[in-house]
Amino acid sequence: MLEIQERFDTVGYEHLNSAAEELHITEALDSGRPIGFIAYSYGKEQTTVHDYDDGGDLMLCDGLVRSVMFKSALKGIENMLFQLPDEEKYTPLRRLRFLQGDSKLCENLDSFMNGCESCGKK
Repeated sequence: MLEIQERFDTVGYEHLNSAAEELHITEALDSGRPIGFIAYSYGKEQTTVHDYDDGGDLMLCDGLVRSVMFKSALKGIENMLFQLPDEEKYTPLRRLRFLQGDSKLCENLDSFMNGCESCGKK
Protein backbone atom coordinates (compact mmCIF):
# COMPACT_ATOMS: atom_id res chain seq x y z
CA MET A 1 0.00 0.00 0.00
CA LEU A 2 1.36 3.41 -0.99
CA GLU A 3 1.80 6.01 1.72
CA ILE A 4 3.24 9.51 1.54
CA GLN A 5 4.77 10.59 4.86
CA GLU A 6 6.93 13.44 6.06
CA ARG A 7 10.21 12.42 7.67
CA PHE A 8 11.42 14.22 10.77
CA ASP A 9 15.11 13.81 9.99
CA THR A 10 17.34 13.85 6.92
CA VAL A 11 19.14 10.54 7.50
CA GLY A 12 19.92 9.07 4.11
CA TYR A 13 19.48 12.45 2.46
CA GLU A 14 22.66 14.14 3.70
CA HIS A 15 23.67 14.93 0.12
CA LEU A 16 20.75 17.39 0.05
CA ASN A 17 21.53 19.16 3.34
CA SER A 18 23.45 21.94 1.64
CA ALA A 19 20.38 22.80 -0.43
CA ALA A 20 18.56 24.56 2.40
CA GLU A 21 19.02 25.50 6.02
CA GLU A 22 15.82 23.78 7.15
CA LEU A 23 15.27 20.93 4.71
CA HIS A 24 12.09 18.85 4.84
CA ILE A 25 11.77 15.40 3.30
CA THR A 26 8.55 13.64 2.37
CA GLU A 27 8.84 10.02 1.27
CA ALA A 28 6.60 7.73 -0.73
CA LEU A 29 6.53 4.33 0.96
CA ASP A 30 5.33 1.01 -0.45
CA SER A 31 4.90 -1.56 2.33
CA GLY A 32 7.23 0.56 4.49
CA ARG A 33 9.98 0.68 1.82
CA PRO A 34 10.90 4.11 0.35
CA ILE A 35 10.21 4.30 -3.39
CA GLY A 36 10.45 8.07 -3.85
CA PHE A 37 10.95 11.40 -2.11
CA ILE A 38 10.62 15.14 -2.40
CA ALA A 39 12.98 17.57 -0.61
CA TYR A 40 11.82 21.12 0.08
CA SER A 41 12.07 24.11 2.38
CA TYR A 42 9.54 26.71 3.46
CA GLY A 43 10.11 30.43 3.09
CA LYS A 44 7.86 33.36 3.92
CA GLU A 45 6.75 33.89 0.32
CA GLN A 46 7.30 30.48 -1.25
CA THR A 47 8.15 26.85 -0.80
CA THR A 48 11.29 25.77 -2.64
CA VAL A 49 11.58 22.23 -3.97
CA HIS A 50 15.25 21.22 -4.10
CA ASP A 51 14.95 17.71 -5.51
CA TYR A 52 12.62 14.75 -5.95
CA ASP A 53 12.77 11.15 -7.10
CA ASP A 54 9.66 9.45 -8.43
CA GLY A 55 11.38 6.46 -10.03
CA GLY A 56 9.95 7.55 -13.39
CA ASP A 57 6.34 7.20 -12.19
CA LEU A 58 4.34 10.26 -13.31
CA MET A 59 1.52 9.59 -10.85
CA LEU A 60 3.98 9.31 -7.98
CA CYS A 61 5.49 12.65 -9.05
CA ASP A 62 1.99 14.13 -8.96
CA GLY A 63 1.31 12.78 -5.46
CA LEU A 64 4.63 13.96 -4.03
CA VAL A 65 4.27 17.48 -5.43
CA ARG A 66 0.61 17.78 -4.38
CA SER A 67 1.44 16.69 -0.83
CA VAL A 68 3.91 19.58 -0.52
CA MET A 69 1.50 21.98 -2.24
CA PHE A 70 -1.20 21.09 0.26
CA LYS A 71 1.08 21.63 3.27
CA SER A 72 2.28 24.91 1.79
CA ALA A 73 -1.28 26.14 1.21
CA LEU A 74 -2.14 25.28 4.83
CA LYS A 75 0.77 27.53 5.89
CA GLY A 76 -0.57 30.37 3.73
CA ILE A 77 2.22 30.01 1.17
CA GLU A 78 0.97 30.69 -2.35
CA ASN A 79 4.03 29.94 -4.52
CA MET A 80 6.30 26.97 -5.13
CA LEU A 81 9.71 27.40 -6.76
CA PHE A 82 11.48 24.39 -8.24
CA GLN A 83 15.29 24.58 -8.03
CA LEU A 84 16.19 21.11 -9.23
CA PRO A 85 19.70 19.76 -9.87
CA ASP A 86 18.72 18.07 -13.15
CA GLU A 87 16.95 19.88 -16.01
CA GLU A 88 15.23 16.63 -17.05
CA LYS A 89 13.25 16.65 -13.81
CA TYR A 90 11.27 19.67 -15.05
CA THR A 91 9.69 17.67 -17.91
CA PRO A 92 7.25 15.65 -15.73
CA LEU A 93 6.32 18.83 -13.83
CA ARG A 94 5.37 20.50 -17.11
CA ARG A 95 3.47 17.40 -18.30
CA LEU A 96 1.46 17.53 -15.07
CA ARG A 97 0.94 21.30 -15.60
CA PHE A 98 2.58 22.33 -12.35
CA LEU A 99 4.86 24.51 -14.48
CA GLN A 100 4.10 26.42 -17.67
CA GLY A 101 6.64 27.05 -20.44
CA ASP A 102 10.14 27.69 -19.11
CA SER A 103 8.91 28.90 -15.73
CA LYS A 104 10.19 27.22 -12.58
CA LEU A 105 7.52 28.86 -10.40
CA CYS A 106 4.06 27.49 -9.64
CA GLU A 107 1.87 30.34 -8.43
CA ASN A 108 -1.40 30.51 -6.51
CA LEU A 109 -1.18 27.07 -4.88
CA ASP A 110 -4.51 27.35 -3.08
CA SER A 111 -6.34 28.04 -6.33
CA PHE A 112 -4.41 25.26 -8.07
CA MET A 113 -5.42 22.74 -5.40
CA ASN A 114 -9.05 23.87 -5.42
CA GLY A 115 -9.15 23.60 -9.21
CA CYS A 116 -9.12 19.81 -8.80
CA GLU A 117 -12.31 19.72 -6.71
CA SER A 118 -14.53 19.35 -9.75
CA CYS A 119 -12.31 16.72 -11.45
CA GLY A 120 -14.23 13.83 -9.88
CA LYS A 121 -17.50 15.20 -11.28
CA LYS A 122 -16.35 15.04 -14.90
